[in-house]
Amino acid sequence: MILPIYIYGQPVLRKVSQDIDSSYPNLKELIENMFETLTASDGVGLAAPQIGLDIRLAVIDLDVLSEDLPEYKGFRKAYINPHILEYDDTKVASSEEGCLSVPGIHESVKRPTRIRVKYMDEDFTEHDEWIEGYLARVMQHEFDHLDAKLFIDRVSPLRRQLIKNKLKAILQGRFNCNYRTKVARK
Repeated sequence: MILPIYIYGQPVLRKVSQDIDSSYPNLKELIENMFETLTASDGVGLAAPQIGLDIRLAVIDLDVLSEDLPEYKGFRKAYINPHILEYDDTKVASSEEGCLSVPGIHESVKRPTRIRVKYMDEDFTEHDEWIEGYLARVMQHEFDHLDAKLFIDRVSPLRRQLIKNKLKAILQGRFNCNYRTKVARK
């Protein structure tokens, strides 16, 4: 089932998410719905707060980029209770980011290119690994959602000032996108 994407201004996007356990109701179905929603909205990552849930769950599908990045052929993963344990700040890169919850805005964001993450897969097997490159960027973006942060929080104060009117328009429901959304009540 395709779920609506919660848009900038929704309180759940500014709420720190909670860990879950294997007894979370209908988890496998939720994960499939998140992947279906992600595909329908042409995204590469989706965190639970973006569909209105304050739980530590994110899905990432990089297969759509496999033509340009063949190493991600077939890459489609769910991350349960993910946490970034370490940032390797020796190499930082800027790259343009956008977000399904902040439609129409793309900004350059500086992030470490290598991180150490801990998470559980769909079978609740725990993983602790170093991640590099594009996947590290996507993970940081998605896992920020679980900590009540948006990519626009990571842009310079000047850029933030320059996009202020666009953010205000989003809050007023004035934006265009080709997927189902849920805007904050005024």
